[in-house]
Amino acid sequence: LRVGVRKTGCSGYAYIIEYADAINPDDVVFDEQGVKVVVNSESLKLIDGTVVDFVKQGINEAFKFRNPNVKGECGCGESFSV
Repeated sequence: LRVGVRKTGCSGYAYIIEYADAINPDDVVFDEQGVKVVVNSESLKLIDGTVVDFVKQGINEAFKFRNPNVKGECGCGESFSV
């Protein structure tokens, strides 16, 4: 599982989650409870210390991010600033 950020939205950055097809030389790999999480070194600077939860509420399922580096979020919650 690859976790990172991209520049977008009104606050600056948005989280991305995708399948990690390959591990690049600048990637850092974490093994949490049997799940390998891959983060590139540039994204790691912005999300270091972040806790990612998978939350189910009724029929809705989503990843929730608790990032201690966030200084602000846009009103819709889609992007953040650090």
